[in-house]
Amino acid sequence: MRAIEITRFGAPEVLQPVERPEPVPAAGELLIAVQASGVNRPDVLQRKGLYPSPPGASDLPGLEVAGIVAGGAPAELAAAGLAVGDAVCALVAGGGYAERCAAPIGQCLPLPAGLTMVEAASLPETFFTVWQNVFEIARLQPGETLLVHGGSSGIGVAAIQMAKALGSRVIVTAGSDEKCAACVALGADHAINYRTQDFAAEVLRLTGGRGADCVLDMVAGDYVERELRCLADDGRLAIIAVQGGSACRLDAALVLRKRLTITGSTLRPRTVAYKTALARALRERVWPLLQAGRIRPVVQRVFAAAEAAAAHALMESGAHVGKIVLTW
Repeated sequence: MRAIEITRFGAPEVLQPVERPEPVPAAGELLIAVQASGVNRPDVLQRKGLYPSPPGASDLPGLEVAGIVAGGAPAELAAAGLAVGDAVCALVAGGGYAERCAAPIGQCLPLPAGLTMVEAASLPETFFTVWQNVFEIARLQPGETLLVHGGSSGIGVAAIQMAKALGSRVIVTAGSDEKCAACVALGADHAINYRTQDFAAEVLRLTGGRGADCVLDMVAGDYVERELRCLADDGRLAIIAVQGGSACRLDAALVLRKRLTITGSTLRPRTVAYKTALARALRERVWPLLQAGRIRPVVQRVFAAAEAAAAHALMESGAHVGKIVLTW
């Protein structure tokens, strides 16, 4: 099969097309004939040598795919309501940049009605991540206010739409007026240009001094101190990445006074059972919203798989809104 390999750690051009043997699905897995592969920031980190594959996972990058079920134990497929020939998208721990990908059956979801393979490939990594952090860990409730950093990112556009569809108010930050406008068009109640405005002061102003109930943070660094200031009493801060650095200043007294909760998480090394539970929740709560058109995939650009280096260069430029997808 064709695949995209990290030939060495470095710049985007280290991604090169290669020929690899097809993976053989293990017990509890199925084989997907991949039609589209999502590109995510963890792929960039892996390419740079900063995010190694978990033990036992493929060394190929790629955490989400969409395609056709091409193999697997018939009894296991039947037990999951699947069969060879079904269209699915899946979250995987690696190996997504390839024409064939083995995926745990529990991490596969049916293609939402009306979506293309490209659109479906843009869903798993960001939707699993947002559901895990915003709704299960941070426990966002209808009527509460969510602050999302990086509102125009793949994570951001998913968080905006999921939170709004499930009844919450959403404030986002983004790095330009154009990106702010794109976030509002997707449903955000307010968008703050972090280059020209103090997001903490703006969040407090927009909430009448109360603050946000939850913050989804992929920046960390010096953002943490400001996030604590603009969280409401009993607020929850969910840190999912450290693009702004891992060191931060923490006012412990403020955490005590406001009864704040600070959480951190990574999804890739979690167990199949854990991710399967997330998949079930998404199928029950979010897939109907996708099929009804209340949530829609946002794909900025599609590249042929052989152009994976160009896709990574666009990802690193930050010029995109939403997701970037490779096709086979």
